[in-house]
Amino acid sequence: MTVAPLAERLRPRTLDEYIGQEHLVGENGVLRKFIETGNVPSFILWGPPGVGKTTLANIVAAELKRPLFTLSAVTSGVKDVREVMESASRQRFFDARPPFLFIDEIHRFNKSQQDSLLGAVEKGIVTLIGATTENPSFEVISPLLSRCQVYILRPMEQPSLQQLLDRALTTDEELRSRKVEVLQTEALFRFSGGDARKLLNILDIVAGATEGDIVISDERVTECLQQNIALYDKQGEQHYDIISAFIKSVRGSDPNAAIYWLARMLAGGEEPRFIARRLVILASEDIGLANPNALLLANACFDTVHKIGMPEARITLAETTIYLATSAKSNSAYLAIDKALAHINRDTNDRPVPLHLRNAPTSLMKKAGYGKDYKYAHDYDGSFVEQEFLPGGLEGTRFYEPDEQNGAEKKIAERIRELWRGKY
Repeated sequence: MTVAPLAERLRPRTLDEYIGQEHLVGENGVLRKFIETGNVPSFILWGPPGVGKTTLANIVAAELKRPLFTLSAVTSGVKDVREVMESASRQRFFDARPPFLFIDEIHRFNKSQQDSLLGAVEKGIVTLIGATTENPSFEVISPLLSRCQVYILRPMEQPSLQQLLDRALTTDEELRSRKVEVLQTEALFRFSGGDARKLLNILDIVAGATEGDIVISDERVTECLQQNIALYDKQGEQHYDIISAFIKSVRGSDPNAAIYWLARMLAGGEEPRFIARRLVILASEDIGLANPNALLLANACFDTVHKIGMPEARITLAETTIYLATSAKSNSAYLAIDKALAHINRDTNDRPVPLHLRNAPTSLMKKAGYGKDYKYAHDYDGSFVEQEFLPGGLEGTRFYEPDEQNGAEKKIAERIRELWRGKY
């Protein structure tokens, strides 16, 4: 007889069995309040894999004793959505509460598929529960997003992982039938990366690779994962350690390492659009003004990956990765905006805009001096004239510091010095 995976055997059936996400399911958690009142709006659960999004959807429906229709955005199309809506409509009786429609990986639905949900959500035919690992602001269309509450699920922290491990060892019949000795948990928790399902999968791997008694130690966990690397990496789960290595390799100008980590992510089932978004961030944060074309290419990559998908998207991702890794690097724009924001956050003065920089659309404003003495740059040689643009008290403050170690920004620094004659 085939034994179900440990993660499935230990799947919680009630809120009281659920571990973690106290801000949602705790005593004053919003989902617990929904269940207590029975008033549940459409909502989207946003968080990394393995933190209980699907489980929460099942618990909410079960606790309220309402039907739950389930679709996977990976395999379902508009036709499947319409069929579910028809089934949901047939099951509505008088003033009964609408059934739930759970859509896993809702970020993978394209615009037309998401559009097909709108009518049913607006009319109350179904209460939508979406699950996504991607920022809904980017991946869910605005009309649908405006009709849903968004709740963020966080990676599990060590106390919750320990609680999950203890429950597995004390309640699971398969593990209880074998002697399990826990010597160390550092590697187990580190490799799980805050992912409950991954932790239980690792336990399954160690148990399956062990004859007789099971010993959980850092060395044993690492050894079993190295021997079962294909099983471990093919789960389609986010690997925060690998994306970190990828980002740092691009930042460190090592195209070979960057391509290796890109391949690891793609082979492990990472969402290509997630990688493309990281490349756009890298182009701004780490390359910036040293090579402004990097942002253009990264943005084109992001658009292309959305249009063509895998497997062809791997080529676009590789091209962009190599380009960014081999580009000159500068974080001056990143530092400049953070420096300006930090200044504003601690500056208690509500500094007014200088009068000469204000618009004067009315005669009253003109009489008050709005726009007076403003010098229109294009009226002067080189389209530049020296005047003050910062508010009073901040004259000469430097937020942007050009990185003169690369050619592009060295020219920017020289131009600033020439124009402002030492002011900046």
